[in-house]
Amino acid sequence: MGLFVREDPGYNENIRQTGFNRYKQLLALRFGQWWKAGMAALAGFIPLTAGIACAILTSSVLVLIPCSILGGMIAGPFLAGLYDAVLRGLRDDPLPWKEAWSRAWRQNWRESLLPGAAMGLMAGLYAFMAMLFWWAEVPPSLGTVALYLFSLLLVLAANTLLWPQLVLFQQSPSARLRNAALFLVKRFWRVMGAGLVQLAYLAVLVLFAPWTVFLLPVTGMWYAVFLSQLLIYRQLDEDFHIEESFAGQFPAK
Repeated sequence: MGLFVREDPGYNENIRQTGFNRYKQLLALRFGQWWKAGMAALAGFIPLTAGIACAILTSSVLVLIPCSILGGMIAGPFLAGLYDAVLRGLRDDPLPWKEAWSRAWRQNWRESLLPGAAMGLMAGLYAFMAMLFWWAEVPPSLGTVALYLFSLLLVLAANTLLWPQLVLFQQSPSARLRNAALFLVKRFWRVMGAGLVQLAYLAVLVLFAPWTVFLLPVTGMWYAVFLSQLLIYRQLDEDFHIEESFAGQFPAK
């Protein structure tokens, strides 16, 4: 890390750091695990991406809806696995990569089907709306674009709250929604910042396509998830007692 930023003489990778040092520490320790989880998630999103592309090419909502729902159900368990891997890193879980990944699949694949379907449908609808803006003879107004982006920001912010609850706790969907709404009200600006990170990353991928295809093998989906969760993890831990709940699994030696 000292190649790009000035090294902090007080930095010790064996002690949990704070601030930017925590960012460096997590990347140094968890990059390999998160990269593998991100590549698996990318593979899981291929059917969803192909379905949305097919619907756009045929300009058919009738193709879009079933393809988005089915593709989202396929992608859901992979996204849950990615969130599980990132959150394990943030709480310094020592479980080996293969065991953690297989455990995440066993525990979360059923629970992630319905949220995956909802996520896929939202992804398809927002992609289709963006193409409608592109196809329109009259460019959309700034107000329309701002409303589109703000609603997309809210969806992304909701994702940053709902998926962590899915992989961390056994809850009903209504409980997750209620907790997410209360957390959003309490930590509004922090959650909006996490959503903006994902929105900015998505905007870079779309606006600079197709060149960003070369970025995906490196940052994939894991980097945006990592940054957004890093922004809100301390607040999540304070409100949901994450580390306290998992402390008994790996007692300190």
